Amino acid sequence: MRNLLIFLVKGYQKLLSPILPDSCRFYPTCSSYMIDALQKHGLILGLIMGCARILRCNPFNRGGVDPVPDNFTLFKNPHPERYEDEIIVKKFHSDAN
Repeated sequence: MRNLLIFLVKGYQKLLSPILPDSCRFYPTCSSYMIDALQKHGLILGLIMGCARILRCNPFNRGGVDPVPDNFTLFKNPHPERYEDEIIVKKFHSDAN
């Protein structure tokens, strides 16, 4: 079932996302976050985390770097500096200062 959801999200990324305007306020995008959460936390917890992230992606939230945390949470990752992508982290920290 988890693989089916990942397949559906990847289908969205390939078919629908390119024709829609860029609107995600986070990095990685909400669809990539959903895939990462499903892979890291399994079907139930990953789906809950992915849906919570989609709800956070709105005009009232400024967004930013928000990778999937190692522990289950419904909130933004409190330690984005631990993210593997050094280029994004440097940009995040230079914007914050």
